[in-house]
Amino acid sequence: MSLLFIGIDPTTGDNESPTVWVDEANKEFVFQGWKPSPELEAEAAAFTVPGHAVGIPATEAVIRIPANMVGMIREACDVIERAADVH
Repeated sequence: MSLLFIGIDPTTGDNESPTVWVDEANKEFVFQGWKPSPELEAEAAAFTVPGHAVGIPATEAVIRIPANMVGMIREACDVIERAADVH
C-alpha cells in the first residue's frame, strides 16, 4: 500500500500529529487522530442507527480529528474522487 500524504494538523506541535492520508489504490481515507475519552468512546459505541449494530467492532476505532483539518479532508475527498474517475 502506498499512501499519499495530505497534511498534518499544524496546531498540534511536536508531540501530537493528527494526520490525513489517501490510499488511492483502495480509494480509502487514512486518518491518524486522538484517542477519544472513555466517555466519548462509550457514547459512540452506544449510538443506535437503524440497520447498524450497536458497538464498535474490534477491527474499527473511534478517533478524533480537529475541525481545523476540514480543508485537508476536503483535499483527500478530491483525491479519492479523481482516483475513482481514473478507474
